[in-house]
Amino acid sequence: MSDVEKLFDILRQHAAPEVVDAMVNEIASAPDYRLFRINPFAFAEHNKLDAERTISSFLHASKIGLFDIAWNVLCPGCGGVLDTNASLKSIRKDEYVCSLCAEGYAPTLDEMVEVTFTVNARVRRIAAHSPEQLPVLEYYRQLYWGSSVDLPEPGYEDLIDQFLIEHVEAAAGERAVLSVTLPSAFVIVFEPVTHAVQFIDVKGEPTRERQLLSIAYDREHVHNETLEMRPGPLRLSVENRTSDRVLPSIFIAGEALHGMLAKRRSFLSAKKLLTNQTFRNLFRTETLDVDQRLKITSLTFLFTDLRGSTELYERVGDLAAFDLVRSHFQRLDEVVASEAGAVVKTIGDAVMATFPTPDRAMTAALKMREEMRAMRTTPDGGEFLLKIGLHEGPCIAVMMNERQDYFGQTINIASRVQGLANSQSIFVTDAIVSDAKTLEVLRQRSLQAQPHDVLLKGIGRNVKVFEIP
Repeated sequence: MSDVEKLFDILRQHAAPEVVDAMVNEIASAPDYRLFRINPFAFAEHNKLDAERTISSFLHASKIGLFDIAWNVLCPGCGGVLDTNASLKSIRKDEYVCSLCAEGYAPTLDEMVEVTFTVNARVRRIAAHSPEQLPVLEYYRQLYWGSSVDLPEPGYEDLIDQFLIEHVEAAAGERAVLSVTLPSAFVIVFEPVTHAVQFIDVKGEPTRERQLLSIAYDREHVHNETLEMRPGPLRLSVENRTSDRVLPSIFIAGEALHGMLAKRRSFLSAKKLLTNQTFRNLFRTETLDVDQRLKITSLTFLFTDLRGSTELYERVGDLAAFDLVRSHFQRLDEVVASEAGAVVKTIGDAVMATFPTPDRAMTAALKMREEMRAMRTTPDGGEFLLKIGLHEGPCIAVMMNERQDYFGQTINIASRVQGLANSQSIFVTDAIVSDAKTLEVLRQRSLQAQPHDVLLKGIGRNVKVFEIP
């Protein structure tokens, strides 16, 4: 048995068997580009698998070395990869600039950082393991575009031909020349290795005279002011002053290009992964550095607390109370994981958990309430009661006490809202019940949210909260 086969045997002990079978089949027969920067949502859809089980399985596979994780900073506009990192700890810039879109963006973990998986070279050697040898079209498909851009398969080359006028390759220190005929259109000369760009607004009367343009690639200057040229012949001279090859390409910025970039699919965001319980369990110390502060535009927080837990220890004794509290934590952990959430921490008898969307958190809260009703009676005939509160909003991901955590007013409000709850009702904010999917969760259970205006301690303003009876 080979070392790789042994690793897959280990993986089968922890991952979903149907996902492992799909991995084995893909590694054996898929084209190279399907094994580089794998989008687990696309992988699950292609193989008719459950997405959450697929993500969990790829995490286990990466932990034992079958796949490599990459954290890619994406341009929200064109979907291009602005930076790629083996660890989230490497994302340090306050702003990432996309030269193709001529825009700068502050990185957010839910909109701009994707997580992908690439087969490890010892499992199968693929072309992208040597990106300097990839043909230009494959370089764009595998290296430049992120996994959120839904490139056609098959038909990719035919689509590119609709807007690609010409391209050339120049090795380090070399010069190259392109001779093309410029159409009456907005044209982009883009180089995907250095991300250098030159915009050309081609308009006016056509000319037969050859127009000249020279571009030097040196990694220092990546964007030039838009030039105006006339339709007709162009001689483009390029000089590569970098230590790597360059791949200048001439695009027509028209419907074909914009249509390709507009076709997007779901991708595994850093936010989604940080709220995944399997990830937190396997990569507990491999997320952020203590001095990192990364923004999340929207995250849903759920807080719980046992009502009367101190009195419970008095009534039934330490041993019985401890077993009850431990059982309650176990059930809550299972519920959180079932709704794609993660337990951030426990504080005494309280739980703080995160979810990627409000509807998943609302579903988890309702499941928790049912679980606690099922185990409500304590050995002395008393009640075992749980208080639950939810809120959604922006926050900052941080590392505190050697644990990945969150900071911000959203967390403060969620904690205060939980303090309003009683054992029968769940309290949530307007941000939760204004979510369409959350309203559908409540409608399916014939639950009506009852509004209240309250002044939350430490918040300093009235907050509209809703009671879910």
